[in-house]
Amino acid sequence: MNFAEADKAVVVKGLERRFGAFVAVNRISLEVAKGEIFGFLGPNGAGKSTLLKAIYGFLEPAAGEVLLEGKSLKGVPTYERINMGIAYIPQQPGIFRWMSVEENLEMGAWTFRQDRRRIQRKLEENYTRFPTLKERRKSQAGELSGGMQRMVEIGRTLMTDPKVILVDEPTAGLATMLSETVYQMLVDLRDKEKITILLVDQDIRRALKIADYVYVLELGVNKFEGPAEEFTDLERAFWV
Repeated sequence: MNFAEADKAVVVKGLERRFGAFVAVNRISLEVAKGEIFGFLGPNGAGKSTLLKAIYGFLEPAAGEVLLEGKSLKGVPTYERINMGIAYIPQQPGIFRWMSVEENLEMGAWTFRQDRRRIQRKLEENYTRFPTLKERRKSQAGELSGGMQRMVEIGRTLMTDPKVILVDEPTAGLATMLSETVYQMLVDLRDKEKITILLVDQDIRRALKIADYVYVLELGVNKFEGPAEEFTDLERAFWV
């Protein structure tokens, strides 16, 4: 094992994903340090969401590979990647609206669904982390605000003790106040629990405020990268 690669949360080597003749992700290589927030920014169609899905295993790359703490994920199905410590929160809300908050959280424990003691322990950890969920644990998830529904999704994801969470457009469709709550949840996961977060976002200003490092994608290519503080003029430069 390459010890330099093992010291990274995620390493992507020459990853390529095609849809027919269209190259959505074009031989991208990148490294993600442990315990930080990495922002993936760029215009629509830049390949950001496709990159996350390829890392998670939803999409099979045409070339390249992904390493999780130095271990190749080539050929590893998504459900095994979950057990290895990688999780994914999609852009579109994925809660079961007719089920209770607690039932939604328990859905995150399907890989160890026979272990009731572990499930209960993980539920209690989530209720300590998000006291509001404990208060609403018997409520139907569809009755909650958009921000709280995101909280349920994040809590469900945390049931498996992920080391890395891939987050795609976490505040899409949310009001500003609710968006701030969601971003603070991500910051707390980094600062309090040392979880690595790969964040795809269209809210450039807010993403730059919470990210440690930024990759700017354009037409499937990693065009720029660097510490977030170096990109203070990013929005004006590329989207105005």
